[in-house]
Amino acid sequence: MTRISTSRVRRLLGTSDHGATTTERGRAFEDLICYLFELIPGITVTSRNRTNVFRSEEIDVAFWNEKSARGFSFLPNIILCESKDWSSPVGSVQVNWFDTKLRNRGMTLGILVALNGITGEAGDLTAAHHTISLALREQRQIVVMTRRDIESLRYGADLVRLIKQKLCDLAVNETTLS
Repeated sequence: MTRISTSRVRRLLGTSDHGATTTERGRAFEDLICYLFELIPGITVTSRNRTNVFRSEEIDVAFWNEKSARGFSFLPNIILCESKDWSSPVGSVQVNWFDTKLRNRGMTLGILVALNGITGEAGDLTAAHHTISLALREQRQIVVMTRRDIESLRYGADLVRLIKQKLCDLAVNETTLS
């Protein structure tokens, strides 16, 4: 599978960290997410920063998944992604809001890319971990990816393995370990 350009990842993370405006920082972070996922066979970005017809909810990135055998064959055709390039962990309110977006659309899976993880303790299911656990009970899986996860990737296949591992961890632990 395709090798990930570590220089491109570093450049986009750098802009996400130190861009001149929040718009520039957010765009760079979403560009990074799109770059990584589109390296996976069968994945295509279908929309970015789209608001629903009611103008009440925005989806950061939506992917179409052709379910390639070398890609995300185990994931649904539609994958919604929320991006949070924050300098602190994402709290339960924001994780709950992402879960609400998934629920309102009948989605069973969402990917939250939170550079600095989420709040609470996984072992105690506190704060944002509690929200992820509640979503799981309603058949929605919220996978959390962090900066450490992103920086560990070298090939597209690494991202496929990472998502598989996170889904297994989610099923076993009832929350993310990130």
